[in-house]
Amino acid sequence: MSVALTSPAAPGHLHQQEPLRVMLVDDSVVIRGMISRWLGSEPDIVVAASLRTGREAVNQLERINPDIAVLDIEMPELDGISALPLLLAKKRNLVVIMASTLTRRNAEISFKALSLGASDYIPKPESTREPGAAETFRHDLVQKIRHLGARARRSATHPAAPAFAPAPDRLREATHRAPPVAHPSAPVVKRSFSQQNPRVLLIGSSTGGPQALMSMVAEIGPVIDRFPVLITQHMPPTFTTILAEHLARASNRPAREAIDGEAVKPGHIYLAPGGRHMRVVRHGTEAVVALDDGPPVNFCKPAVDPLFSSAIDVWQGSVLAVILTGMGSDGTRGGKDIVTAGGSVIAQDEATSVVWGMPGAAAHAGICSAVLPLNQIAPKLVRLFSGDRS
Repeated sequence: MSVALTSPAAPGHLHQQEPLRVMLVDDSVVIRGMISRWLGSEPDIVVAASLRTGREAVNQLERINPDIAVLDIEMPELDGISALPLLLAKKRNLVVIMASTLTRRNAEISFKALSLGASDYIPKPESTREPGAAETFRHDLVQKIRHLGARARRSATHPAAPAFAPAPDRLREATHRAPPVAHPSAPVVKRSFSQQNPRVLLIGSSTGGPQALMSMVAEIGPVIDRFPVLITQHMPPTFTTILAEHLARASNRPAREAIDGEAVKPGHIYLAPGGRHMRVVRHGTEAVVALDDGPPVNFCKPAVDPLFSSAIDVWQGSVLAVILTGMGSDGTRGGKDIVTAGGSVIAQDEATSVVWGMPGAAAHAGICSAVLPLNQIAPKLVRLFSGDRS
């Protein structure tokens, strides 16, 4: 049975102080009840409706008028991937977070959902009786709702800012639009690029990262051919397997999850596997991948900081790192280590980031030599790896 928990807010009169309105769509009464309890305890979030099928969500969207929809993939009558385009057709700026269990099929569907305009995805724990898994799910879901919802509202109240939509074609549109909404922090202070020639490219990303990565690797073939590329994307197991396959197709270069102990070679893209941190170590004259099963760093596993910090022991100041869209501040501490060792850091700008958390933290920490729109990062990398120091 569907239960609307609050009356809909009047469209066009949303204020930042008003709670974000969430529509839960899942055929499991257990999951709906659990998430409703979690979100109900957050002062800035309200569950506007709890629905059983995608059909109910499509039919009741105007009445509920949510800011965010948490949409299950597998449901009766109308599943999540079928409901997604119908929901976005009715409300273009709706933030849709796809929820699914960790299977290869669901990972594939989640990636398809991103290409159709879903804002993000979240893996559901295999068992809600495991306290650790449930708490991780709760933390991640609340953070995604809070950050993605806030971004969508800012876009709605500042028409010149890019409309929130992470699908690849809409990401490309965003790179050509007006400057981002002013950030409340201090102005960004940029550093000069390192005078050392970079010998490795490191990339860290989170929310919105898969789409940004696929767009970027398609344009940096000359870099990949001559230098190794190592990527940490906040993503669970199975999903990283699928992402590596997508990166291989987008770049037309070898890309796969990194293997513990393998040598790092030019011409390859190495992706941190879900659930394990990726570092690099020196073994004789070679750089070698080192995976570990340590605790989460910055609430993430894999995390960006371990990769960034470890790279300076191998390449010293010849490291160039890029921090793409994502929540939190992962990558800033490791980026500071890179800069201290003589390397350089580039951050994605706010206008083209799905969430300007990670790149914004790095930019305001004063460690970046450039803060660029997504479509300008790849050309800049090609020039830097070709010897341009400007």
